[in-house]
Amino acid sequence: MRSFEKLLLENKAWAHEKVEEDPDYFNRLAKIQTPEFLWIGCSDSRVPANEITGTQPGEIFVQRNIANMVVHTDFNLLSVLEYAVEHLHVKHIIVCGHYGCGGVKAAMGHHNLGIINKWVRNIKDVYRIHEQELLEIEEEEERVNRMVELNVQEQVLNLAKTSIVQKAWKYDQRPHLHGWVYGLNNGILKPICDMHPGTHIDHIYEYDDL
Repeated sequence: MRSFEKLLLENKAWAHEKVEEDPDYFNRLAKIQTPEFLWIGCSDSRVPANEITGTQPGEIFVQRNIANMVVHTDFNLLSVLEYAVEHLHVKHIIVCGHYGCGGVKAAMGHHNLGIINKWVRNIKDVYRIHEQELLEIEEEEERVNRMVELNVQEQVLNLAKTSIVQKAWKYDQRPHLHGWVYGLNNGILKPICDMHPGTHIDHIYEYDDL
């Protein structure tokens, strides 16, 4: 059996099990999507949002990219963000990184990785901001993991800089922004930072005419 055929068989088994447990499961799921959370995570296959949070399909709206970045020229992410905030009315947005992230490691090095260079350059900006703190960490793995945390923190701030989030904060007092890091070695999510609706950010990033 070819590997992709196994996926199709597993899908049928999963669907059958769901119907056995709840005959109306898929009919109900098809009619409505009301997630409370938007998850911005890393594309790493070891960090599946639903599984590590114990949530069901329909409970988390998900966007993933290399190193869980919030880049202001990424129209994919911005489209997901706008839809989640303005149409799904999510109450929480979670930026979730993970320790040992390959994208973060790549950004801390000097190898030419082709088109990936364009993406991880955004992470290099985070390194530049926090370089002094990082250089004081002698052990490489510890330094990379601290960079993962700092990157999550910066991406949460990048969310707050968007007009989409600021408008929702102004009129609806939501969403609450969270920065978490997942431990591949223990399966635990570690909260790193939070920004409540209306949290102060530098004035230059604020929009007065929303």
